[in-house]
Amino acid sequence: MSSPLYLPPDRLDDLIRQLQERGYRVIGPRVRDAVIDYGELERAADLPWGWQDQQRPGRYRLQSAEAKRAFAWAAPAQGLKPWFFAASEPLWRTQRTAGGFQVEPCLPEAKPLAIFGARACDLAAVARQDRILEHDPHYQARRQDALFIAVHCTHPAESCFCAATDTGPRARRFDLGLTELAAGFAVEAGSSRGRQLLDALDLGVASAEQIEAAQNAVADAARQQTRSLPTGDLAATLLARFEHPRWDQVAQRCLSCGNCTQACPTCFCHAREETGSIDAQSAMQVRHWDSCFGEMHGHLAGFQVRPETKQRYRQWLTHKLGTWWTQFGESGCVGCGRCLTWCPAGIDLTIEAAAILGDTA
Repeated sequence: MSSPLYLPPDRLDDLIRQLQERGYRVIGPRVRDAVIDYGELERAADLPWGWQDQQRPGRYRLQSAEAKRAFAWAAPAQGLKPWFFAASEPLWRTQRTAGGFQVEPCLPEAKPLAIFGARACDLAAVARQDRILEHDPHYQARRQDALFIAVHCTHPAESCFCAATDTGPRARRFDLGLTELAAGFAVEAGSSRGRQLLDALDLGVASAEQIEAAQNAVADAARQQTRSLPTGDLAATLLARFEHPRWDQVAQRCLSCGNCTQACPTCFCHAREETGSIDAQSAMQVRHWDSCFGEMHGHLAGFQVRPETKQRYRQWLTHKLGTWWTQFGESGCVGCGRCLTWCPAGIDLTIEAAAILGDTA
């Protein structure tokens, strides 16, 4: 990989304009409804300049920061999942004809996405979704040709633990990778498409001081993280603790609301519903996100397989950290900390895992 280049802050608009001219719909972080979340970007001024987040179990707050940086915050409120795996979408429609029914798939027609400011944890989550949904035509219609401009994290939240899951704070898969400095950005190409973007910008090489400052900022972000999580395949260990008393204890606090699964960038549970027109001339099947914490998700053939909150939480955590390995050969957790932040009861996955696993993990 060639030496990083220096991107002045006033050249961000040139980069965004390049993406737009190449036919991309540019998605990046914006302040919306008192949170930082991914949305459509028209210009660099849309970025959350001068904002910083406070995240810890059960709490999210935005506050103005003294330094007017664009990326002095941790994970956005929602990951990239909704942009590729829609929260709700029609899968097919059928219409009655003279000879029977005509069925048509409802594939999305979308411009390719350029994700600007993607965090390392979210890029790791996209890689996991790629494996899960590699044969899903609706996911692939949005995912194909997507371009990722990562911004390596330098301001982790209290709830972050990507260093423990080895998914950040430095992103590992990107077309362009930026590190925000006190003034401007150190930028590097991670693909041929990224190199073409940099060549068009005609930037100068970053100085040794700028490169060192970028490296130190990312390293400091890793050191600032205090939460830990056991690594490796935890399936056998968790299943051996199927009746651990901690499951009952956490169930006394858990509301089964499903916030953790809706905020999680890797959860992929979904349900399908068929609806028909009142005149019986047409019908449609819709897919929407679901949650293993929901009562109907575990309702099979008239039988509720997980009627208790304890069983639902156990299913979620055991799959996320354990049996995900059995299915996909890796953990389902990327350390973004959203399940901590958006849990109204402030339940901390890292604390619960440590209590259940004990000293033998």
